[in-house]
Amino acid sequence: MTLRPPRRAGSSSSTPRGRTRNLRRQIQVPLRADGGLTLVVVADTHSEPHAEATRRIAAVGPDLIVHAGDIGARRVLDDLGALAPVYAVRGNIDERAPDLADELILDLTDAAGAVALRLAVLHIGQNGPRLRADATRLARAEGADLLVCGHSHVPFVGRDAGVVVFNPGSIGPRRFHLPIVFGVLEIAAGAMRTRHVCCETGEPWLPAPPRP
Repeated sequence: MTLRPPRRAGSSSSTPRGRTRNLRRQIQVPLRADGGLTLVVVADTHSEPHAEATRRIAAVGPDLIVHAGDIGARRVLDDLGALAPVYAVRGNIDERAPDLADELILDLTDAAGAVALRLAVLHIGQNGPRLRADATRLARAEGADLLVCGHSHVPFVGRDAGVVVFNPGSIGPRRFHLPIVFGVLEIAAGAMRTRHVCCETGEPWLPAPPRP
């Protein structure tokens, strides 16, 4: 995916919205001096990240970590924070806290302060491969280039309703037969690339080919 032409960055803010009083926070993060960035996305740790998660994430060398909710114990964020700066949203199992937004708008900015890539992050964004209406509204209202969500524990990258969607899967306790994986978003040479990494092996994770 090619990055959009730079856009003007909005100011960081933390404002309640709507009857549900969701807290939406907007944050600016500068790209590296070379215009690149490596961002690890995790979700659904449920207080028990996989034993190899920290080592596998460290091996990627992230500049930034995003947690897409269902954190569980807050020590999970402390442990991730030892690897790189962490930004997180509240999942449906997480208690409300002043420093934990329900929705996060993450502006990755270039050397001139213009937005090179805008991410919208929330916990529940999908019904299967389809985007929920509220997630679609958020992405469109904010002009997001990528919507990041968790909750399903199902790793996913695709497009729906004109919105690019990235679900990192879960690095917490295994649910059913699902893999234990995290997501990586890499920006380099004006383009964005996403991938998933298996916590158990450290190898790239790809969905199984369809049965004949």
